Amino acid sequence: MDQHIEIEFKNLLSKEAFERLVHYFQIAPDSFITQQNHYFDTKDFDLKKQYSALRIREKNEAYELTLKQPAKEGLLESNQALSKQEAEAFLHNGLFPEGPIQALLIQAKLNPSDFICFGSLRTDRAELPFQDGLLVVDHSFYAGKEDYELEYEVQDAESGEKIFRELLETLQIPLQETENKVKRFYEATFGE
Repeated sequence: MDQHIEIEFKNLLSKEAFERLVHYFQIAPDSFITQQNHYFDTKDFDLKKQYSALRIREKNEAYELTLKQPAKEGLLESNQALSKQEAEAFLHNGLFPEGPIQALLIQAKLNPSDFICFGSLRTDRAELPFQDGLLVVDHSFYAGKEDYELEYEVQDAESGEKIFRELLETLQIPLQETENKVKRFYEATFGE
């Protein structure tokens, strides 16, 4: 299992700002890779109540189970590789994959067999190194909606925020508070 603290800055973009960003960084259309996020929780949203999220990400025919939990410095992201069979058994039959994520949920007093898939979000994503971090440009589709987003993943929050704000200013993109994808997905799907 891979675990790390996720420190990232994000900003929703208008379609025009997205296109300006793509042009500014000369991101070719074939640089965008499609990924599917499948979101899970209990029917009572017990994980959401703990400010946590669980997903399977499907990308380039590889599958990864990710649990995000609050941590002092950001989000603790725990990742577990899955086989296609494990991913499909969980997605279609509710058979939770054995391993460290299952153990973390049990530690959090949650029953892995109570988890169900609430839906999926597709993202066309381009990633590029930028200064001390990774710039991520997303075009996402979910619950009959689509949005555009810029993320900046860094190791150091203070310098990362400065670099991110300077980039937005350079590109004349207004800074706006942006919820993460799972929150936007739940809001669009359930109105919460």
